[in-house]
Order: sequence, then structure tokens, then C-alpha cells
Amino acid sequence: MTDIWTTIAAERGALADDLARLTPAQWDTPSLCTGWTVRDVVAHLSATAALNPATFFLALARAGFNFDKFAEGQIAKRRGPDPAATLEEFRRLRHSTSAPPGPTTSWLGEVVVHGEDIRRPLGISHAYPPDAVAQVIDFYKGSNMLIGSKSRVSGLALRATDHDWQHGQGDEVKGPLLSLLLAMTGRVAGCDDLTGPGVPTLRSRCAAN
Repeated sequence: MTDIWTTIAAERGALADDLARLTPAQWDTPSLCTGWTVRDVVAHLSATAALNPATFFLALARAGFNFDKFAEGQIAKRRGPDPAATLEEFRRLRHSTSAPPGPTTSWLGEVVVHGEDIRRPLGISHAYPPDAVAQVIDFYKGSNMLIGSKSRVSGLALRATDHDWQHGQGDEVKGPLLSLLLAMTGRVAGCDDLTGPGVPTLRSRCAAN
């Protein structure tokens, strides 16, 4: 299997190439992250790539351990004066292996899920490595870290229609692996590609996110 950081760098590079084709107006498109524009999400990805455990805890302490305030401060720090500067900063950090505390797989998940937070509202499609998506969803299915993925899919039987992957018991939810991942991480838009009797439950849990 390809080293996770190599995959992360490749996905950052692919996203940067997509971003380079955006118009100024497209940078202000609302992302799948409520309250964040495409540009905000890119700045957030840069912030993650620039932090390490020490600087993360220092910045969090300065924000009064208010995670929302911390995140907004980091976005403001990495946005730059215009979209070109936002993209330049993101490209600069493409090969960074620095990150806040947490499993390395979670940082792969960061670039995959946030990549879709950006691409889907813009109508941009991207073929992620299937094994990478599977690795990320296998991490999130057992984790409630920050976004409550494990609880969100509790009591549901998830089944991918484009990959040999399934998880859980209960009302069935089936569809593309990437869409299952998006729904698992709280993106209502991911539910649009899913079918089965468990979809209404999953959609309501995403909406309550």
C-alpha cells in the first residue's frame, strides 16, 4: 500500500490543480461545510498542514479552548489577501507531514472529505484512490473523534455498490463508497447518492450535525 503521506501529498496536488481553474467568484461558493466558503476550506486545509501538536495546543489555548474560535483564527491566518494567495499557501504545504495530534489516517480523511466539500458544490468530479477511501471510511466507522461518525451510522447496515466494503447491522444503506463516507462524516449531500430503508435515518442524523 502507498504510504499515507504520499497519498495525502498527491491528493493535495490534485485539489490544487482543480482550484487553479476556478474563477474569483467560485472561490466564494458555499462549501459542504456549513458557514465556510470554498476558500475557507482551502485555508483550513493549509492550517492543518502547517500545525504540529505543540503549535496546535498553543493556538487552541490562545483561543480560550474554543474550537470554533480556534478554527476561524487559523482560517484567517491562512486565507491571504486574495484567492491566488490562498492557493499559493496551500501548494506550499503540499508535501508537509506536519499535523495536529491524531492518527495519520485522519489527515488523509481530512483531504478526501474536505476535497469533496469543495468539489461537489462546484460540480467537479475527482477519482480518489479506492483503497484510500476505504482506509478513511474504515477509520471513521469506529471513531467519534470531533464529528461523531461512529454514532451517526450506529444501527445501520452500510454497503458500498462500487467496492467490496460493508459495515454494521440494521436498516440497509447502500451506494458509492465515497458517498457513504461523506454521509458518515455528516454531509447531507452524501445521502443524495444513497438508497435503502436506512437513508432517512442517516439523512436526519446528518441534518442534526
